[in-house]
Amino acid sequence: MNKISAQLSVYPLRQTELTPGISTALDAISEHHVDKEIGAMSTMVWGEDEEVFRAILGAFRNAASVGKTTMVITVSNASPWPGKDD
Repeated sequence: MNKISAQLSVYPLRQTELTPGISTALDAISEHHVDKEIGAMSTMVWGEDEEVFRAILGAFRNAASVGKTTMVITVSNASPWPGKDD
């Protein structure tokens, strides 16, 4: 397995409230063994690649269960994140 980082942004579409879709996506990320840093417009997660991808999939599925959703993701094995050695 490899360590990676991912930055993701969730955009609820055609919904009267934005918070439920975003909150449920963050809930899914918290259920996985990844580190996270929540920002105002995006969230960064990092850890073992398979767990990061499971967290992303869970986040999208949760957000999509609330309504129409777009998620933008950037995945890297070269970007810095807190605690990265190189």
